[in-house]
Amino acid sequence: MDSIRIGFIGAGGIARSHAFSLNSLKFYYDDAPDISLVSVTSSREETRKVFAKKYGFSTAQNIEEFANNEKLNTVFILGPNKVHYEHLKLAMEMPNVKNIYIEKPVCSSKSEEKLMKSMLVNANGEVNIQVGFQYLLTSSVREALAFWKSGVLGKPIHFDLKYYHGDYLQKSYRDKRLTRLTPAPDGGAMADLGSHGISLLMAFLGEDLRIVNALQAGSFEDVPDDSDLFSSISLFDAKTKAAGTLSASRISSGTGDLVYFELFAEKGAFRFSSHNVDYFEYFLEETGQWIRQPVGSNYKPITSFPSGHMPPGWLRSMIHAHYVFLTGNDEKAVIPDLQHGLAVQRIVRQTATHLAVFRDEVG
Repeated sequence: MDSIRIGFIGAGGIARSHAFSLNSLKFYYDDAPDISLVSVTSSREETRKVFAKKYGFSTAQNIEEFANNEKLNTVFILGPNKVHYEHLKLAMEMPNVKNIYIEKPVCSSKSEEKLMKSMLVNANGEVNIQVGFQYLLTSSVREALAFWKSGVLGKPIHFDLKYYHGDYLQKSYRDKRLTRLTPAPDGGAMADLGSHGISLLMAFLGEDLRIVNALQAGSFEDVPDDSDLFSSISLFDAKTKAAGTLSASRISSGTGDLVYFELFAEKGAFRFSSHNVDYFEYFLEETGQWIRQPVGSNYKPITSFPSGHMPPGWLRSMIHAHYVFLTGNDEKAVIPDLQHGLAVQRIVRQTATHLAVFRDEVG
């Protein structure tokens, strides 16, 4: 395999997690590719220079220098949501770039969605694009998805998915993250957190989910009214007639960082909680019992670091997401490509429209 020569667009908190994951691949996978951290760019010179030195990048460049860096063949798009489209366009125009990893949400408007679809057609499969929905690669989610697709539970009937945390209750936390308080669909809880939930639902139910309505809650003087701190959407699958809700919250006190998913079907149900990532549970009507299915760090290829019985965590799934992105060596993986990212973004964008109707109706 050719050497992977990586550049980061963005040097914030999420970029640190990606740097950690890339540097960790060699510990987990004997066939990890040869990786060079070549360049990092961000809007502030001091920030990118500090990041490059601290995390092992050869150089820190401004965006123009970065775009003309012919050494790069892989780009990670890790900046603010509102510039994801702009940075994807830049990366697609770099002649030697063949791999692009883009953080969610992939863009901020319907016009950008259309332009991204055109990019996808023009690329004609020559560029490998993956979106940062690493929850799809959590061991227990992977095993639950395989169990669901086995058909044991039959057709879906209804579902409920929650992604909650409470950090934005603190003004000091909000003050440091003003770019995430921009109006939906660029910012807000559904774009930031709910997009992960939409991605999960689409993995289980398909990418043709339709949004029916939405509502929001939570009001702070320093937060724009059209930036949802909590939002809930109703979704419908026309193919199976299944329906359910997805809620995203930045202001749920006491939850920690929680992803909770229940899916009810004709012959049973299953549930998953990020608070208990080492198992998922399912119920079968024929037995009348809930079964707990233990899942360790169940990744392919099997590695001895850590041992298979170790509970998986958020960073572990991100590491595997990077392995899949750079090697493609996991037939079981559900890979969130740009088409998947755009399907999620459609729901995020439509949520913003429904929330505007809700705000107008309630005054």
